[in-house]
Amino acid sequence: MKEHVFLAAFLLVSGFGIAGSGETPEIIQISPTGGPEGTRVEISGRNLKEVKRVVFHTTDADFKIVSSEELVAIVPHRTATSVITLITPQARAASPFPFVVLSDPRVPDEASYKAGYVNSMPAPEGFSSVLLWGIAIADTRVSGYASATVAVGWTQLSCLADGREVVLNDDRGGLRGGLYRRNPWFGINDHEPLPMTLDLANHAVTLRVGQRPDKVWHFWPLSPRQALPSGHLEGCTVKARVKISPGALLQMGMDYWRNPTVEYGPGNSHEAGASNWYFPSDRWQEAEFTDIGGMKF
Repeated sequence: MKEHVFLAAFLLVSGFGIAGSGETPEIIQISPTGGPEGTRVEISGRNLKEVKRVVFHTTDADFKIVSSEELVAIVPHRTATSVITLITPQARAASPFPFVVLSDPRVPDEASYKAGYVNSMPAPEGFSSVLLWGIAIADTRVSGYASATVAVGWTQLSCLADGREVVLNDDRGGLRGGLYRRNPWFGINDHEPLPMTLDLANHAVTLRVGQRPDKVWHFWPLSPRQALPSGHLEGCTVKARVKISPGALLQMGMDYWRNPTVEYGPGNSHEAGASNWYFPSDRWQEAEFTDIGGMKF
């Protein structure tokens, strides 16, 4: 009995064998100290190997443990300025100062994703098709926004499978889509037909977003939803040739689907992610999103 008491005392003093004593995480430094959602944040500290959760405000972040002294976290969607909390099975630790969430002021507050992201969760098993999409909106804070337009010359979707690129659709001069509720963002699935004007000179479609600033102009290509190529899929890439006028902005993205014909509904689509926002330019520009390589830690 005395031996057991002595052993327990020794372990307590030395820090061995006591749950959490020597394993409590500690944050020494975060870099950078501010940025938009989707920012890659390097966290330096001690005893980080056992971290099971990284929390910004009340939202769990995707993270990757590099070593016992470093991990990388991705600032999550719709989070607020707050300390970063690391949680292990035994303890938790908070950063010595908050991470400041700094969204691009050119992106309206109601927009869902303020910056580009790649979904860290892969498409569920059995999802066999893919569809690109775009979002165009007017910025009502900009003078003259009522005449804002987004022209789309072409859209292209390609996938990388077994090291080879397969172009699934290459559409020009046409779009499909609808006008969806903007506030709250895509609040309901109900939508109006997408109005568009054909720009014959540029073989493009013009979306006059300033005429309906209360809506999200959500579009996708004329081609039907495409089946994924056979083989090991490394990811897909969306490209669009666009011209964005002052008072407008655009974001591109992509969804995986259960099959080429299943209708929209819970569990039938899986968002692969979205691009950064693209802003006005007096020239045509190429907007792009890709999930090849997954989330960039």
